[in-house]
Amino acid sequence: MAKPTTAAQRRIIAGADPVTGRLRGTEAQLTALVRLRLAFRHPRPPHAYFLTPAGHRVRDEPTDTAPETAPVEAEPGVFTARTGTEPEPAAAGPAREREVRGAWLGLVELRRMTNPGGDRERPCAWERAHQVRAVAIALEAAGRAPASAGRDGYRVTESVQADAVEVSEPTAEGVRACGAALERAGWLVSEHGDARTGRRFVVVSPKRR
Repeated sequence: MAKPTTAAQRRIIAGADPVTGRLRGTEAQLTALVRLRLAFRHPRPPHAYFLTPAGHRVRDEPTDTAPETAPVEAEPGVFTARTGTEPEPAAAGPAREREVRGAWLGLVELRRMTNPGGDRERPCAWERAHQVRAVAIALEAAGRAPASAGRDGYRVTESVQADAVEVSEPTAEGVRACGAALERAGWLVSEHGDARTGRRFVVVSPKRR
């Protein structure tokens, strides 16, 4: 497996977005990572660069050597999946919409590259390992709004069921809309209710085949 050979390349890989693997750097730096098969350029605008599965493995590899420079810190504005459980108000507007669309397209491309047969219709290994964030990205990309201070919306939380998450909204219509959006995004969905509290929610798990 090809690996980066320079400290600058290692810093760029280490600084990739933790959710989507989106990379930041100069065009020359990112093109060099593409040649090493550690990154790919998304075919749709804004043509962002993302880590390939090999690039993710390089980033996750432990190292026994001290870093050559100070650790890379997350840049302000780096994309974060909104689960609806955050204490601060959710970002909104055209810039956020572009970021969410880029994150979703990055996941679809990761499905193509890592699922058997290039299957884009079901979650990939990264999504199965980060289900809360992956489900939140799919919901926001489908036009659903996360809950925040003073605004109702979806909430994505861990489920008591193994290998699943829960999505709730204040209304039954909202719950069903979230379930439909996630089914279109390739997830398995089942609707449930709590007879004691009246709460409605969907349990979401990844398709295996």
